[in-house]
Amino acid sequence: MALGTPPHSRKAPAMTVCQWPARYDGPADLADIEAVPLAKRGLPATTYDVLARAAELWPDRTALSVVPDAERWNEHSTVTFGQLRAEVNAAANLLHDLGVRRGGAVGLLSPNCQELVVATIAAETAGTAAPVNPGLKQDHIRELLARSGARVLIAAGPELGPTAWEAALQLARGGAVDAVLALRPTGAADQAPSLPVVEGVLVAYLGEQSRTRPADRFTGTLPVAADLAAVFHTGGTTGVPKLAAHTHANEVANAWMIAANTMLDEDSVVFAALPLFHVNALVVTLLAPLLRGQHVVWAGPDGYREPALYREFWKIVEHFRVAAMSAVPTVYQILAQIQVDADISSMRLAMVGASALPGAVRDAFEGNTGVTLVEGYGLTEATCASVRSFLHHPRPRSIGRRMPYTQIKVVHVEPDGSWTDLSAGEVGLLVIKGPTVFPGYVTGHDAQGPVVDGLGKLVDGWLDTGDLACIDEDGFIQLTGRAKDLIIRGGHNIDPAVIEDALLAHPEVTGAAAVGRPDQHSGEVPVAFVTLAPGATVTGADLQAWAAEHVAESAAAPKAVSILDALPVTAVGKPYKPALRADATRDAVGKALEGVAHINAVEAAVEDGSVVVIVHAERDVDAAAVKSALGVYAIEWRLRVRRS
Repeated sequence: MALGTPPHSRKAPAMTVCQWPARYDGPADLADIEAVPLAKRGLPATTYDVLARAAELWPDRTALSVVPDAERWNEHSTVTFGQLRAEVNAAANLLHDLGVRRGGAVGLLSPNCQELVVATIAAETAGTAAPVNPGLKQDHIRELLARSGARVLIAAGPELGPTAWEAALQLARGGAVDAVLALRPTGAADQAPSLPVVEGVLVAYLGEQSRTRPADRFTGTLPVAADLAAVFHTGGTTGVPKLAAHTHANEVANAWMIAANTMLDEDSVVFAALPLFHVNALVVTLLAPLLRGQHVVWAGPDGYREPALYREFWKIVEHFRVAAMSAVPTVYQILAQIQVDADISSMRLAMVGASALPGAVRDAFEGNTGVTLVEGYGLTEATCASVRSFLHHPRPRSIGRRMPYTQIKVVHVEPDGSWTDLSAGEVGLLVIKGPTVFPGYVTGHDAQGPVVDGLGKLVDGWLDTGDLACIDEDGFIQLTGRAKDLIIRGGHNIDPAVIEDALLAHPEVTGAAAVGRPDQHSGEVPVAFVTLAPGATVTGADLQAWAAEHVAESAAAPKAVSILDALPVTAVGKPYKPALRADATRDAVGKALEGVAHINAVEAAVEDGSVVVIVHAERDVDAAAVKSALGVYAIEWRLRVRRS
């Protein structure tokens, strides 16, 4: 369907009175919260309305403190809510002058900085924000921008992100965009470097261009709740990711659900270091604090990937009196080993999501800091967070209960594709319905604007999460694995979590991931990859024997355990199993071809989530022998013969 809105005009929003629940810090509070319909909560209609409301309520209160880098954290810049609105107005007016309208998108290609926060909200005000991971390959960046429809690109300038800047220039020179607006590092005081001239393309600094635009209001047509606010790519580093569309209503509703947490108040300070091309950074550490009037401290461009941040982290917490933070398990694994050398009594909780939290990481972090880790669960297709746990109501192995106004159930997928609801305690596909579920993926554009399609993920408003889970009698949810990560051995389904839990129980194992390796007899057999604690002496063979003893069913015992320095993750720290499946597949194919002459190399790549094997060979290779050796595997493979 085409998702767009007819031309409309709207006056500047009147300040809304947002109604908060009296209490939301335990599972029993859901019933009281939902006794008031969401429509009666007085939520702002759009993300711009969220900002406008904050600027009216707290014009002189600090909204952002942005750190240039970890070692210079005490040289941070400070922005009030009133200043933030003015900067967003000016930037949005610039975008409007460049032709950005409701059906148009603005590409954002940059690590975090003060100007990127402004640019993101401005893009959602003038049109649709299209954040892109600057670490993606050039052709993927080009494809994502083309799919979003963005003709204006806001990118890290030469000082802030040389690689992203070069990618932006290549796009401009190739005719992919009409304007490139460069961002400068936070607090940059020196003369900005001159920018190259690209024929037919505006290449300029966002700050310089914005200063000449009105800052007291947005002069274009303001968005409404049903308009698209942003399109986020859904992850992946090899196949081109999908673009999940979010409406303003999606983002505001999810931000309210997060901000309604009564463990934090208006005076609480939030620490942010995840990249703004990820929904967690936008919803959890930007929009939710804007709703509550909370001060957010933003880390430097490299965020949690900057090694120096960990050396300075506890001093930063003490200085700003940080009350809450949001990160992925790998961050807490590192912080668990950093001596607490400051007063961190202000820390109330640390939020963790994006991937399963190993018990060893929880115990080590909480033991080192005294700060409780609070798990959450969500996915881009449901805006951000759909499930949360509670500080004073722990439930072992559970990710928590559903967010307010969100429906969650577990279903069995029948052979004909229909769904059958499952009872409490039964494992099945986790599905979600509610105000945060996205309208679909952007697949193209027509005269009415972006075209969105659920692509099979939406069934009568319910979102197929792709996760396996069970829900107990009290409504607590336990994830058991990814449906697409199931290892199918001779028709027998093996949950990777069974293997991973067994390996994580070993005292020297700090991380584990199990995947299927192609097998000519069973279709797939399980193999595992692990990381070890410093000084560990255990071998892969030792761990294979350990797993065989501790896995409940013999079919799930891994056929091999490989030790890695680090498990592969995406740019935001999520485990990236396709890379491991590729490694396992390459090893299997390599062994299968050992008897075939003139093979030079075997590669395995991930294309759109599937593993593809590429066999490189000399001209004299026996192609029939290759086909015979690989034909027994249910894999896609290609033979590339050297011609000279």
